[in-house]
Amino acid sequence: MRTTFTTRTVEYPADGLTMIGHLALPAGAGRRPAVLIGPEGVGLNDFQRGRADALAELGYVALAFDIHGGRWFTDPQEMLARTTPLLADPDRMRGIGHAALDVLRAQPRTDPERIAAVGYGTGGAIVLELGRDGVDLRAIATVNATTTGRPGEAARIRCPVWAGGGSEDPIMPPAQRDAFTAEMQAAGVDWRLVVYGGARHAFHHPPVDQDVVPGVGYHPRHAQRAWHDIVALLAECLPVPA
Repeated sequence: MRTTFTTRTVEYPADGLTMIGHLALPAGAGRRPAVLIGPEGVGLNDFQRGRADALAELGYVALAFDIHGGRWFTDPQEMLARTTPLLADPDRMRGIGHAALDVLRAQPRTDPERIAAVGYGTGGAIVLELGRDGVDLRAIATVNATTTGRPGEAARIRCPVWAGGGSEDPIMPPAQRDAFTAEMQAAGVDWRLVVYGGARHAFHHPPVDQDVVPGVGYHPRHAQRAWHDIVALLAECLPVPA
């Protein structure tokens, strides 16, 4: 069932920057389950905002959070200069994630006891770090973000974890996927991994008119499948009340 929705921009501080997030609200006045959405390393653009809109149509309060203080990188080297040290610093990632989560929880329409997190690339690493920090989430979904954390901290994840990736992704190769699944299994996490055959990194994102990192490519069929898998996870773990 789809419903109408409204959107607005929200500004908040994180990582020494003023972040500019995109909040999408379903129709009505009561509290609803909510989803935090983390963007790829390039940052928050209209495509990522559209993910929040699509979830609001399904009845969720959705916040697509910012990771670069309003910037969207068109130069791969600039992006890597920003994201590489960020991905190496779990505390910074957690700070960005917690700041966005606080904004989402503070929304009057949000049911603070019923929140899930979905992330892509860098945003996926951030939502995984929220789980490793013991945040009470109903589900975590990541695409192209089979990142591992500090030893032992995955045991603090309190919800199912779904991870999706491409079989031809050189940025998250099989060895990285294996390390991630070993971490989840050793921690006793309820996890699942879907590998989409023939897909490369960022297979879910439509082509953009800019230079891209080698190994990146759009796969429309798998992009649709991954989205359906994420929506199914939310329906299982965070159903919208009738």
